[in-house]
Amino acid sequence: MAASFNVIFGPCGAGKTTYAHEFARREPAVAFILDDWMARMFGPDMPEPLEYDWMIARVARCEEQILVTAAATIAAGTSVILDIGLMRRADRERVRQIAEATGLPLRFHFVTAPQDVRRARVAGRNEVRGETFAIPVDPAMFDFIEGVYEAPAPDELFGAVISESA
Repeated sequence: MAASFNVIFGPCGAGKTTYAHEFARREPAVAFILDDWMARMFGPDMPEPLEYDWMIARVARCEEQILVTAAATIAAGTSVILDIGLMRRADRERVRQIAEATGLPLRFHFVTAPQDVRRARVAGRNEVRGETFAIPVDPAMFDFIEGVYEAPAPDELFGAVISESA
């Protein structure tokens, strides 16, 4: 079976990272989780309060390195699954164009859940700090991310794996 390029997207707290870890355990795949990279590489230097421009510049650097490393992983014959945000349609389209330009066999995975469930998950994740915790997401940050997130149009879901949790 050929290596595949699997990309997860969905709103904050939907279960994207849990899905990525489960996928990686179920399939022979390597999971690349943006929040983990951000926490390990920039967490100790994170300004308080978090500055948007500071964060976005580092997200872009991590994403670039993740994509390069994921492409090399696929070239070596191992599937990858990326959990790198992709909150806006333009972000998802950019990844689609990269996959097409490089010949990567892209498959989107859309993970979602009702907002009240997602908000409760994020609050619980902040408290428990288990496997899927990388950085705290306070209620104000959750609301900010909700404002940035663009739900997918039907054409974006064509051919995607859809996972809805309650």
